[in-house]
Amino acid sequence: MALRTLDTLAARLGGPLAGTRVIVRCDLNVPLQDGRITDDGRVRASLPTLNALIHQGARVVVCSHLGRPDGAPDPAYSLAPVAQRLSELLGKPVAFARDTVGPSARDAVAALGDGDVAVIENLRFDAGETAKDDAQRRAFAHKLAALGDALVSDGFGVVHRKQASVYDLAEILPSVAGLLIAKELEVLDRLTENPQRPYTVVLGGSKVSDKLGVIAHLLPRVDKLLVGGGMMFTFLAAQGHPVGASLLEEDQLDTVRGYLATAKDKGVEIVLPVDAVVAASFSADADHVVADADALEDTAFGASGLGLDIGPRTAEAFANEIRSSATVFWNGPMGVFEMPAFAAGTKTVAQALTEVDGLSVVGGGDSAAAVRQLGFSDDRFGHISTGGGASLEFLEGKRLPGLEVLGWAQ
Repeated sequence: MALRTLDTLAARLGGPLAGTRVIVRCDLNVPLQDGRITDDGRVRASLPTLNALIHQGARVVVCSHLGRPDGAPDPAYSLAPVAQRLSELLGKPVAFARDTVGPSARDAVAALGDGDVAVIENLRFDAGETAKDDAQRRAFAHKLAALGDALVSDGFGVVHRKQASVYDLAEILPSVAGLLIAKELEVLDRLTENPQRPYTVVLGGSKVSDKLGVIAHLLPRVDKLLVGGGMMFTFLAAQGHPVGASLLEEDQLDTVRGYLATAKDKGVEIVLPVDAVVAASFSADADHVVADADALEDTAFGASGLGLDIGPRTAEAFANEIRSSATVFWNGPMGVFEMPAFAAGTKTVAQALTEVDGLSVVGGGDSAAAVRQLGFSDDRFGHISTGGGASLEFLEGKRLPGLEVLGWAQ
């Protein structure tokens, strides 16, 4: 069965959308600092679907989670700043309900006119949203369903979760995928169905264990795999190199050795760092030097030194590999990009992705945050995913319940 998309919603409802209450499940899980949004990329990504519904006269009820408030109201995780930013971006008033399915939400929805928008409070303020118990989760979904006549599911960052607003609500109400989800799937299909070659995947981030499935699934499909970030030290250790106090998953050494052997058998080149930035401690102003990847303990810091970024030779080598590729998928920063002294590797990789003559995809999560923090605009890349975990699970070939309930099958 094909994915049900936004252009089929009116037909499913048997008439125009004007006057129809449409719940839109977005992913507005944005970073906040002192109540201020520091990266509004996910809010901006929701605009095409919201504007399409507004222009058709739908009465739009936006819902999302933000953070992990433990199933109870917590002002630190309120969506109020998101509602304000959404109003600014849409250029029109956006009502905000101070609860999720209570009287404030019901009143806000009842007051909507055609083309109006309301945001209800954080879904995770109710334990039913993420409950493992099917009955508890479905009971919350029925309360949400009372606020709308249809559901547009557009939070790609949560489609790998079987949660009330993602899965159960889509079974209760007429439901379709929004424009963002459709776009994400189009790009991910291009990564999995006959991608243009050379096809290079760049993986970083903290842990190999976070990427086990995607590495195993992609090895037979890619031409080159570039490994940086904290996970590179487990790869280096698997080759017998000392890594000092750098992040190391000793329980994954045999798994990594297996990947190296599999890659060799399949003719896939795993490109590992030839140098790294080694620091005396994990702090922004720590003393640091560049060391060869096979001599990380041969610095003044000895075995207590820890690698916090790929080195300049590695960064340039990675950039060359990326620029010479026709398809590139990148997930995970190359170092501790939040600290300027250890951001150079990530910045070099990001710059190279902007120069790809083909499809360049930034795989959401920390990678998306990194490129924006480092000053890159979204339009310099082929695509920036809004869902790091979801995109990885898609590339692993896993079942994604939030998509299957909308008719999609991989």
